[in-house]
Amino acid sequence: MAKIRQYEGDGIRITYDADRCIHAAECVHGLPEVFDPNRKPWIDPGAAAADDLANVVRRCPTGALAYERLDGEPAEEPAPTNQLRVAADGPVYASGDLVVLDAEHREVARETRAAFCRCGASKNKPYCDGRHAEAGFRDPGFIVEARLRPPGTEDSPALAIRLRPDGPLVLEGRFKLVGSDDGSAEGAAGALCRCGASKNKPFCDGTHREVDFEADDPTVD
Repeated sequence: MAKIRQYEGDGIRITYDADRCIHAAECVHGLPEVFDPNRKPWIDPGAAAADDLANVVRRCPTGALAYERLDGEPAEEPAPTNQLRVAADGPVYASGDLVVLDAEHREVARETRAAFCRCGASKNKPYCDGRHAEAGFRDPGFIVEARLRPPGTEDSPALAIRLRPDGPLVLEGRFKLVGSDDGSAEGAAGALCRCGASKNKPFCDGTHREVDFEADDPTVD
């Protein structure tokens, strides 16, 4: 069950989803007077200006932190380029105009930042919850052989991320995939492993069927 809390300050409301926090600590380093894990409540939005809060929240790579402006200032804009960055032994960090779809192509969530599970052990799929370390997941995060459809003249700026049942993340839309060594490839379609067992990570090679991977993804009623 999602543990979502809201903290309202002067002109801004911060939302915190504890299930998606993997302690990147960008917030703590950016505004320690606001974000103090040793204090209750740990977020004090009154300790900084709304613009400063928004700037730091945008650094949260998992989307665990989000904000809503209450002062008429613009909402968070997606990054101009959809990017997926593969972390060594960890998740794939996504940023941009991200649309998460269920198997029936129905919208589950609209994101600007997210961390998607690659190890198969998360209890909050499709998102990472930090269990990759506990599960002993190991992958250097390199893009050795890019299995992507080359970009063309895609109309929509959004990147659709479809949750194939008990299978990969299916990508549709223009994006840049970046490895942990900064090697990169651009594409308009592809499938990323999320069972942790592919021999061609970060791409899916069908091994999820052999290991009986179960995703238990969210759906739209």
